Amino acid sequence: MIKIEGLIKSYGLNPVLKGVDLHVQAGEFVGLVGANGSGKSTLLKIIAALLTPTAGTIRVGGWPLPERADKVRPHLGYVSHDLLLYPDLTAQENLSFYARLYGLANAEARIAAALKQVGLYTRRYDLLNTFSRGMGQRLALARATLHQPDILLLDEPYTGLDTQGADLLDQWLVEEKERGRTILLITHDIHRGLPLCDRVLHLQRGKLVTQQ
Repeated sequence: MIKIEGLIKSYGLNPVLKGVDLHVQAGEFVGLVGANGSGKSTLLKIIAALLTPTAGTIRVGGWPLPERADKVRPHLGYVSHDLLLYPDLTAQENLSFYARLYGLANAEARIAAALKQVGLYTRRYDLLNTFSRGMGQRLALARATLHQPDILLLDEPYTGLDTQGADLLDQWLVEEKERGRTILLITHDIHRGLPLCDRVLHLQRGKLVTQQ
């Protein structure tokens, strides 16, 4: 599903990724750990077709990146530190906007199901700017799966979640894994998310140095 070979990403004279090789099979749940600045978020952004690599080859679902980003993006669900949501819209309106972007059929039913899955259905008519950071994070998860993507790219999704929200995210990950999604998860919390992974990879100073 994801095949990366010799990936290099530099900003000027500063190399961030230094020859990363990564193969992720369809339906596999992979955790990615490493210190701040090790290149984890950069790697996810390249897979999400948001950054262009300096060198190396990347294929997602058989399509090369960045050349066929138009083919890859509809198959991705991406959650980053930026929620990619509109604070002056309600939860329902935010998801309706993305449903229109994706041209989804049965949008109302999909939105209702997504909101119920993240525990926000009763707050669907509330503005995002009235939500806590954790609730906004849950809405971002609903946004990421609204179009039922094949691949989920999750960059620190536990950020801002209280214990109840983290428990709900654990359950959400289990459900997405059971649906056969390919999941790549970045997290610093070794007690959350990682126990659900099929394997855990370690990035250190831009290189993949350990694999479990």
